[in-house]
Amino acid sequence: MADLRIDLAGIKSPNPFWLASAPPTNSGYQVQRAFEAGWGGAVWKTLGDPILNVSSRFAAVSFNGQRVAGFNNIELITDRPLEVNLQEIYETKKRFPNNAIIASLMVEPKQEKWHEIVKRVEDVGVDGLELNFGCPHGMAERGMGSASGQVPELVEKQTYWVKEAAKTPVIVKLTPNITDITVTAEAAIRGGADAVSMINTINSLAGVDLDTWNTVPHVAGKGAHGGYCGPAVKPIALNMVAECARNPLINVPISGIGGISNWQDAAEFILMGATGVQVCTAAMHHGFSIVEDMIDGLNNYLDDKGIASVMDLVGRSVSRYSNWGDLDLNYKIVAEINNDVCINCNKCHIACEDTSHQCIDLYTEDGRPKLKVREEDCVGCNLCSIVCPVDGAITMVERKSTVPPMTWNERQSLISSLSK
Repeated sequence: MADLRIDLAGIKSPNPFWLASAPPTNSGYQVQRAFEAGWGGAVWKTLGDPILNVSSRFAAVSFNGQRVAGFNNIELITDRPLEVNLQEIYETKKRFPNNAIIASLMVEPKQEKWHEIVKRVEDVGVDGLELNFGCPHGMAERGMGSASGQVPELVEKQTYWVKEAAKTPVIVKLTPNITDITVTAEAAIRGGADAVSMINTINSLAGVDLDTWNTVPHVAGKGAHGGYCGPAVKPIALNMVAECARNPLINVPISGIGGISNWQDAAEFILMGATGVQVCTAAMHHGFSIVEDMIDGLNNYLDDKGIASVMDLVGRSVSRYSNWGDLDLNYKIVAEINNDVCINCNKCHIACEDTSHQCIDLYTEDGRPKLKVREEDCVGCNLCSIVCPVDGAITMVERKSTVPPMTWNERQSLISSLSK
Protein backbone atom coordinates (compact mmCIF):
# COMPACT_ATOMS: atom_id res chain seq x y z
CA MET A 1 0.00 0.00 0.00
CA ALA A 2 1.36 3.40 -1.00
CA ASP A 3 2.11 6.20 1.42
CA LEU A 4 -0.58 8.86 0.92
CA ARG A 5 0.82 11.31 3.47
CA ILE A 6 1.62 14.78 2.13
CA ASP A 7 3.56 17.78 3.32
CA LEU A 8 2.29 21.00 1.77
CA ALA A 9 4.60 23.85 2.80
CA GLY A 10 4.99 22.30 6.25
CA ILE A 11 1.32 21.37 6.65
CA LYS A 12 1.20 17.61 7.14
CA SER A 13 -1.82 15.51 6.32
CA PRO A 14 -2.53 11.74 6.33
CA ASN A 15 -3.69 11.94 2.70
CA PRO A 16 -3.97 14.59 -0.04
CA PHE A 17 -7.76 14.91 0.16
CA TRP A 18 -8.93 18.08 1.89
CA LEU A 19 -12.37 19.64 2.04
CA ALA A 20 -12.33 23.13 0.56
CA SER A 21 -13.52 26.19 2.42
CA ALA A 22 -17.26 26.04 1.76
CA PRO A 23 -20.57 24.90 3.29
CA PRO A 24 -19.16 21.41 4.13
CA THR A 25 -16.64 23.01 6.53
CA ASN A 26 -19.02 25.44 8.18
CA SER A 27 -18.88 23.91 11.67
CA GLY A 28 -16.96 21.65 14.00
CA TYR A 29 -19.68 19.03 13.73
CA GLN A 30 -19.22 18.80 9.97
CA VAL A 31 -15.43 18.84 9.97
CA GLN A 32 -15.28 16.15 12.64
CA ARG A 33 -17.69 13.99 10.62
CA ALA A 34 -15.45 14.50 7.61
CA PHE A 35 -12.33 13.43 9.50
CA GLU A 36 -14.16 10.36 10.77
CA ALA A 37 -14.99 9.52 7.15
CA GLY A 38 -11.32 9.72 6.18
CA TRP A 39 -10.61 13.23 4.87
CA GLY A 40 -7.01 14.22 5.50
CA GLY A 41 -7.69 17.90 6.07
CA ALA A 42 -10.23 20.68 5.94
CA VAL A 43 -10.08 24.36 5.13
CA TRP A 44 -12.56 25.93 7.57
CA LYS A 45 -15.26 28.03 5.96
CA THR A 46 -13.93 31.56 5.57
CA LEU A 47 -13.69 33.50 8.81
CA GLY A 48 -14.06 37.24 9.20
CA ASP A 49 -16.67 39.63 10.46
CA PRO A 50 -19.94 37.61 10.42
CA ILE A 51 -22.22 38.51 7.56
CA LEU A 52 -25.87 38.05 6.61
CA ASN A 53 -26.67 35.51 3.92
CA VAL A 54 -29.69 35.35 1.62
CA SER A 55 -32.23 32.68 0.71
CA SER A 56 -32.04 30.94 -1.73
CA ARG A 57 -28.31 30.45 -2.39
CA PHE A 58 -27.52 27.49 -4.64
CA ALA A 59 -28.24 26.40 -8.19
CA ALA A 60 -27.00 23.53 -10.32
CA VAL A 61 -26.45 23.01 -14.01
CA SER A 62 -27.32 19.51 -15.20
CA PHE A 63 -26.28 18.22 -18.62
CA ASN A 64 -27.35 15.24 -20.67
CA GLY A 65 -28.76 13.42 -17.66
CA GLN A 66 -25.88 14.20 -15.31
CA ARG A 67 -27.01 15.97 -12.19
CA VAL A 68 -24.83 18.80 -10.89
CA ALA A 69 -22.43 18.95 -13.82
CA GLY A 70 -21.87 22.49 -12.56
CA PHE A 71 -22.76 24.23 -9.32
CA ASN A 72 -23.46 27.89 -8.65
CA ASN A 73 -23.72 29.65 -5.30
CA ILE A 74 -24.32 33.15 -3.96
CA GLU A 75 -23.49 32.24 -0.38
CA LEU A 76 -20.92 34.35 1.45
CA ILE A 77 -18.41 33.64 4.22
CA THR A 78 -19.38 32.37 7.68
CA ASP A 79 -22.47 33.89 9.22
CA ARG A 80 -21.51 32.56 12.67
CA PRO A 81 -19.59 34.55 15.30
CA LEU A 82 -15.82 34.28 15.15
CA GLU A 83 -15.65 33.18 18.79
CA VAL A 84 -17.91 30.19 18.08
CA ASN A 85 -15.83 29.12 15.08
CA LEU A 86 -12.59 29.45 17.04
CA GLN A 87 -13.89 27.32 19.90
CA GLU A 88 -14.98 24.61 17.46
CA ILE A 89 -11.63 24.72 15.65
CA TYR A 90 -9.87 24.25 18.98
CA GLU A 91 -12.08 21.32 19.92
CA THR A 92 -11.75 19.69 16.50
CA LYS A 93 -7.97 19.97 16.42
CA LYS A 94 -7.75 18.54 19.93
CA ARG A 95 -9.84 15.55 18.88
CA PHE A 96 -8.07 15.04 15.53
CA PRO A 97 -4.46 16.14 16.06
CA ASN A 98 -3.16 14.35 12.96
CA ASN A 99 -5.59 15.94 10.50
CA ALA A 100 -4.83 19.28 8.89
CA ILE A 101 -7.04 22.23 9.81
CA ILE A 102 -6.48 25.37 7.78
CA ALA A 103 -8.31 28.61 8.56
CA SER A 104 -9.63 30.46 5.52
CA LEU A 105 -9.53 34.21 6.23
CA MET A 106 -11.01 37.29 4.65
CA VAL A 107 -11.01 40.81 6.09
CA GLU A 108 -10.78 44.35 4.78
CA PRO A 109 -7.44 45.23 3.16
CA LYS A 110 -6.08 46.81 6.33
CA GLN A 111 -2.86 45.74 8.03
CA GLU A 112 -4.24 45.83 11.57
CA LYS A 113 -7.30 43.75 10.57
CA TRP A 114 -5.09 41.00 9.16
CA HIS A 115 -2.77 41.03 12.17
CA GLU A 116 -5.69 40.75 14.58
CA ILE A 117 -7.44 37.81 12.90
CA VAL A 118 -4.19 35.92 12.26
CA LYS A 119 -3.29 36.03 15.95
CA ARG A 120 -6.74 34.92 17.03
CA VAL A 121 -6.97 31.89 14.73
CA GLU A 122 -3.39 30.76 15.36
CA ASP A 123 -4.04 30.85 19.10
CA VAL A 124 -6.54 27.97 18.74
CA GLY A 125 -4.06 25.67 17.01
CA VAL A 126 -4.67 25.79 13.25
CA ASP A 127 -2.03 24.17 11.03
CA GLY A 128 -2.07 26.92 8.45
CA LEU A 129 -3.88 29.89 6.95
CA GLU A 130 -5.55 30.29 3.56
CA LEU A 131 -6.15 33.85 2.40
CA ASN A 132 -9.39 34.08 0.43
CA PHE A 133 -8.64 36.44 -2.45
CA GLY A 134 -11.12 34.71 -4.72
CA CYS A 135 -14.75 35.04 -3.62
CA PRO A 136 -16.41 36.64 -6.69
CA HIS A 137 -19.67 37.85 -5.16
CA GLY A 138 -20.94 39.73 -2.13
CA MET A 139 -17.57 40.25 -0.52
CA ALA A 140 -16.03 41.62 -3.71
CA GLU A 141 -18.61 44.38 -3.63
CA ARG A 142 -17.15 45.28 -0.22
CA GLY A 143 -13.58 45.45 -1.48
CA MET A 144 -12.63 41.93 -0.40
CA GLY A 145 -12.36 38.55 -2.12
CA SER A 146 -11.74 38.80 -5.85
CA ALA A 147 -11.76 42.60 -5.64
CA SER A 148 -8.40 42.17 -3.92
CA GLY A 149 -7.44 39.03 -5.80
CA GLN A 150 -7.67 40.73 -9.19
CA VAL A 151 -5.11 43.37 -8.19
CA PRO A 152 -1.57 41.94 -7.93
CA GLU A 153 -0.41 44.83 -5.74
CA LEU A 154 -3.14 44.10 -3.19
CA VAL A 155 -2.38 40.38 -3.24
CA GLU A 156 1.28 41.07 -2.54
CA LYS A 157 0.64 43.70 0.13
CA GLN A 158 -1.95 41.72 2.08
CA THR A 159 0.10 38.53 1.91
CA TYR A 160 3.03 40.49 3.32
CA TRP A 161 0.86 41.83 6.16
CA VAL A 162 -0.24 38.31 7.04
CA LYS A 163 3.32 37.00 6.94
CA GLU A 164 4.33 39.76 9.37
CA ALA A 165 2.09 38.19 12.01
CA ALA A 166 1.79 34.53 10.99
CA LYS A 167 3.67 31.69 12.63
CA THR A 168 2.01 28.97 10.55
CA PRO A 169 2.28 28.44 6.75
CA VAL A 170 0.31 30.86 4.59
CA ILE A 171 -1.57 29.67 1.48
CA VAL A 172 -2.95 32.29 -0.91
CA LYS A 173 -6.17 31.25 -2.68
CA LEU A 174 -6.36 32.78 -6.14
CA THR A 175 -9.28 33.92 -8.25
CA PRO A 176 -9.74 32.55 -11.77
CA ASN A 177 -11.60 35.73 -12.76
CA ILE A 178 -8.48 37.26 -14.22
CA THR A 179 -6.62 37.19 -17.53
CA ASP A 180 -3.47 35.45 -16.28
CA ILE A 181 -3.48 33.71 -12.91
CA THR A 182 0.32 33.45 -12.89
CA VAL A 183 0.54 37.22 -12.42
CA THR A 184 -1.32 37.12 -9.10
CA ALA A 185 0.45 33.90 -8.10
CA GLU A 186 3.78 35.66 -8.59
CA ALA A 187 2.48 38.59 -6.53
CA ALA A 188 1.60 36.19 -3.71
CA ILE A 189 5.15 34.77 -3.84
CA ARG A 190 6.63 38.26 -3.63
CA GLY A 191 4.46 38.85 -0.56
CA GLY A 192 5.95 35.76 1.07
CA ALA A 193 3.28 33.09 0.44
CA ASP A 194 4.33 29.58 1.44
CA ALA A 195 1.87 28.01 -1.02
CA VAL A 196 -0.93 28.93 -3.41
CA SER A 197 -4.31 27.29 -3.95
CA MET A 198 -6.49 27.48 -7.03
CA ILE A 199 -9.05 27.94 -8.28
CA ASN A 200 -11.75 29.77 -6.46
CA THR A 201 -15.15 29.96 -8.15
CA ILE A 202 -15.82 31.52 -11.55
CA ASN A 203 -18.26 34.41 -12.11
CA SER A 204 -21.49 32.86 -13.33
CA LEU A 205 -25.24 32.93 -13.72
CA ALA A 206 -26.67 29.42 -13.56
CA GLY A 207 -29.75 30.09 -15.67
CA VAL A 208 -33.11 31.75 -16.18
CA ASP A 209 -36.47 30.14 -15.41
CA LEU A 210 -38.39 30.27 -18.71
CA ASP A 211 -41.78 30.24 -16.96
CA THR A 212 -41.21 32.97 -14.37
CA TRP A 213 -38.25 34.76 -16.06
CA ASN A 214 -36.50 34.81 -12.69
CA THR A 215 -32.81 34.09 -12.47
CA VAL A 216 -31.72 30.77 -10.95
CA PRO A 217 -31.34 31.11 -8.03
CA HIS A 218 -33.33 34.22 -7.17
CA VAL A 219 -34.06 36.12 -3.98
CA ALA A 220 -37.59 37.52 -4.03
CA GLY A 221 -37.42 37.91 -7.80
CA LYS A 222 -33.93 39.40 -7.91
CA GLY A 223 -30.72 37.62 -8.92
CA ALA A 224 -26.99 38.24 -8.82
CA HIS A 225 -23.89 36.68 -10.27
CA GLY A 226 -22.45 33.85 -8.24
CA GLY A 227 -19.50 31.49 -8.11
CA TYR A 228 -19.35 28.50 -10.46
CA CYS A 229 -17.68 25.21 -9.51
CA GLY A 230 -18.14 21.48 -9.94
CA PRO A 231 -17.06 19.02 -12.66
CA ALA A 232 -17.59 21.56 -15.45
CA VAL A 233 -14.76 23.79 -14.24
CA LYS A 234 -12.12 21.05 -13.94
CA PRO A 235 -10.40 21.76 -17.30
CA ILE A 236 -10.12 25.46 -16.43
CA ALA A 237 -8.72 24.72 -13.00
CA LEU A 238 -6.30 22.07 -14.29
CA ASN A 239 -4.91 24.51 -16.85
CA MET A 240 -4.35 27.20 -14.22
CA VAL A 241 -2.60 24.75 -11.90
CA ALA A 242 -0.40 23.64 -14.80
CA GLU A 243 0.46 27.20 -15.81
CA CYS A 244 1.58 27.99 -12.28
CA ALA A 245 3.42 24.68 -11.83
CA ARG A 246 5.58 25.26 -14.91
CA ASN A 247 6.37 28.86 -14.01
CA PRO A 248 9.83 28.96 -12.39
CA LEU A 249 8.90 32.09 -10.43
CA ILE A 250 6.09 30.22 -8.67
CA ASN A 251 8.34 27.89 -6.71
CA VAL A 252 5.95 26.98 -3.89
CA PRO A 253 3.54 24.06 -3.42
CA ILE A 254 0.10 24.20 -5.00
CA SER A 255 -3.19 23.06 -3.51
CA GLY A 256 -5.42 22.11 -6.45
CA ILE A 257 -9.12 22.97 -6.46
CA GLY A 258 -11.84 22.82 -9.10
CA GLY A 259 -14.19 20.04 -10.19
CA ILE A 260 -12.35 17.21 -8.43
CA SER A 261 -14.90 14.42 -8.05
CA ASN A 262 -12.90 11.17 -7.83
CA TRP A 263 -9.40 9.77 -7.43
CA GLN A 264 -8.70 10.07 -11.15
CA ASP A 265 -9.32 13.82 -11.05
CA ALA A 266 -7.09 14.10 -8.00
CA ALA A 267 -4.30 12.15 -9.70
CA GLU A 268 -4.46 14.45 -12.73
CA PHE A 269 -4.09 17.54 -10.54
CA ILE A 270 -1.19 15.97 -8.67
CA LEU A 271 0.53 14.99 -11.92
CA MET A 272 0.14 18.58 -13.09
CA GLY A 273 1.87 19.96 -10.01
CA ALA A 274 -0.57 20.00 -7.09
CA THR A 275 0.78 18.59 -3.83
CA GLY A 276 -2.76 18.03 -2.55
CA VAL A 277 -6.33 18.69 -3.61
CA GLN A 278 -9.42 20.32 -2.16
CA VAL A 279 -12.97 19.09 -2.81
CA CYS A 280 -16.32 20.80 -2.32
CA THR A 281 -19.07 20.14 -4.89
CA ALA A 282 -18.61 16.37 -5.01
CA ALA A 283 -18.94 16.20 -1.22
CA MET A 284 -22.07 18.34 -1.34
CA HIS A 285 -23.51 16.10 -4.04
CA HIS A 286 -22.63 12.70 -2.58
CA GLY A 287 -21.60 13.20 1.06
CA PHE A 288 -18.34 12.80 2.95
CA SER A 289 -18.08 9.04 2.30
CA ILE A 290 -16.82 9.61 -1.26
CA VAL A 291 -13.35 10.02 0.21
CA GLU A 292 -13.20 6.25 0.82
CA ASP A 293 -13.20 5.53 -2.92
CA MET A 294 -10.75 8.38 -3.48
CA ILE A 295 -8.28 6.92 -1.00
CA ASP A 296 -8.67 3.34 -2.26
CA GLY A 297 -8.47 4.38 -5.91
CA LEU A 298 -5.34 6.49 -5.47
CA ASN A 299 -3.70 3.76 -3.40
CA ASN A 300 -4.37 1.14 -6.07
CA TYR A 301 -3.19 3.45 -8.84
CA LEU A 302 0.12 4.15 -7.11
CA ASP A 303 0.61 0.45 -6.38
CA ASP A 304 -0.05 -0.41 -10.03
CA LYS A 305 2.49 2.18 -11.11
CA GLY A 306 5.04 0.98 -8.58
CA ILE A 307 5.13 4.37 -6.87
CA ALA A 308 5.76 4.20 -3.13
CA SER A 309 4.53 7.66 -2.11
CA VAL A 310 1.98 10.10 -3.51
CA MET A 311 4.59 12.83 -3.06
CA ASP A 312 6.60 11.05 -5.78
CA LEU A 313 3.72 11.64 -8.21
CA VAL A 314 3.66 15.42 -7.77
CA GLY A 315 4.42 17.28 -10.99
CA ARG A 316 5.36 14.27 -13.11
CA SER A 317 3.41 15.65 -16.10
CA VAL A 318 4.47 19.28 -15.82
CA SER A 319 7.38 18.91 -18.25
CA ARG A 320 4.93 17.59 -20.84
CA TYR A 321 2.85 20.77 -20.74
CA SER A 322 4.16 23.37 -23.13
CA ASN A 323 3.17 26.11 -25.59
CA TRP A 324 1.55 25.56 -28.98
CA GLY A 325 4.64 26.90 -30.72
CA ASP A 326 6.73 24.09 -29.22
CA LEU A 327 4.57 21.24 -30.59
CA ASP A 328 5.85 18.98 -33.38
CA LEU A 329 4.13 19.96 -36.62
CA ASN A 330 5.19 16.69 -38.24
CA TYR A 331 3.73 14.31 -35.65
CA LYS A 332 0.96 12.28 -37.26
CA ILE A 333 -1.97 10.29 -35.88
CA VAL A 334 -5.01 8.99 -37.77
CA ALA A 335 -8.29 7.33 -36.91
CA GLU A 336 -8.81 3.60 -37.40
CA ILE A 337 -12.33 2.14 -37.39
CA ASN A 338 -12.94 -1.43 -36.22
CA ASN A 339 -15.99 -2.51 -38.19
CA ASP A 340 -16.35 -5.65 -36.08
CA VAL A 341 -17.13 -3.44 -33.09
CA CYS A 342 -18.88 -0.57 -34.90
CA ILE A 343 -22.68 -0.46 -34.48
CA ASN A 344 -23.17 1.69 -37.62
CA CYS A 345 -24.73 4.62 -35.82
CA ASN A 346 -22.73 6.78 -38.27
CA LYS A 347 -22.12 9.51 -35.71
CA CYS A 348 -18.45 9.58 -36.70
CA HIS A 349 -19.29 9.96 -40.38
CA ILE A 350 -21.80 12.73 -39.73
CA ALA A 351 -19.44 14.63 -37.44
CA CYS A 352 -16.53 14.31 -39.87
CA GLU A 353 -18.62 15.11 -42.96
CA ASP A 354 -20.43 18.11 -41.47
CA THR A 355 -17.89 19.67 -39.14
CA SER A 356 -14.42 18.25 -39.73
CA HIS A 357 -12.37 17.01 -42.74
CA GLN A 358 -14.67 14.71 -44.75
CA CYS A 359 -12.31 11.75 -44.55
CA ILE A 360 -14.64 8.90 -43.52
CA ASP A 361 -16.22 6.90 -46.35
CA LEU A 362 -19.36 4.78 -46.19
CA TYR A 363 -19.36 1.56 -48.21
CA THR A 364 -21.03 -1.86 -48.31
CA GLU A 365 -19.24 -5.21 -48.04
CA ASP A 366 -21.01 -8.57 -48.07
CA GLY A 367 -24.26 -6.71 -47.72
CA ARG A 368 -23.11 -4.94 -44.54
CA PRO A 369 -22.59 -1.17 -44.20
CA LYS A 370 -19.03 -0.29 -43.22
CA LEU A 371 -16.86 2.74 -42.60
CA LYS A 372 -13.29 3.48 -43.60
CA VAL A 373 -10.95 6.39 -42.91
CA ARG A 374 -8.99 7.87 -45.81
CA GLU A 375 -5.74 8.31 -43.95
CA GLU A 376 -4.23 10.71 -46.48
CA ASP A 377 -7.00 13.20 -45.63
CA CYS A 378 -7.26 12.52 -41.88
CA VAL A 379 -5.69 15.23 -39.72
CA GLY A 380 -5.97 13.31 -36.46
CA CYS A 381 -8.39 15.78 -34.89
CA ASN A 382 -9.93 13.07 -32.61
CA LEU A 383 -13.53 14.22 -33.29
CA CYS A 384 -14.73 10.84 -34.58
CA SER A 385 -13.37 8.99 -31.55
CA ILE A 386 -14.90 11.60 -29.24
CA VAL A 387 -18.45 11.26 -30.62
CA CYS A 388 -18.31 7.47 -31.01
CA PRO A 389 -20.52 5.81 -28.34
CA VAL A 390 -18.74 2.43 -28.45
CA ASP A 391 -15.42 1.75 -26.73
CA GLY A 392 -12.87 0.28 -29.12
CA ALA A 393 -14.74 1.10 -32.31
CA ILE A 394 -12.39 3.96 -33.19
CA THR A 395 -8.74 4.14 -32.21
CA MET A 396 -6.30 6.98 -32.82
CA VAL A 397 -2.99 5.48 -33.99
CA GLU A 398 0.40 7.03 -34.71
CA ARG A 399 1.86 6.95 -38.21
CA LYS A 400 5.61 7.26 -38.65
CA SER A 401 6.50 10.58 -40.22
CA THR A 402 8.78 10.71 -43.25
CA VAL A 403 10.22 14.04 -42.12
CA PRO A 404 12.04 14.95 -38.89
CA PRO A 405 10.25 16.70 -36.02
CA MET A 406 9.87 20.46 -36.32
CA THR A 407 7.97 22.95 -34.19
CA TRP A 408 6.43 26.22 -35.32
CA ASN A 409 9.06 28.15 -33.40
CA GLU A 410 11.85 26.15 -35.04
CA ARG A 411 10.26 26.68 -38.44
CA GLN A 412 10.03 30.42 -37.96
CA SER A 413 13.63 30.54 -36.71
CA LEU A 414 14.80 28.62 -39.79
CA ILE A 415 12.86 30.89 -42.14
CA SER A 416 14.32 33.92 -40.38
CA SER A 417 17.90 32.63 -40.64
CA LEU A 418 17.51 31.73 -44.34
CA SER A 419 16.15 35.18 -45.15
CA LYS A 420 19.22 36.94 -43.78
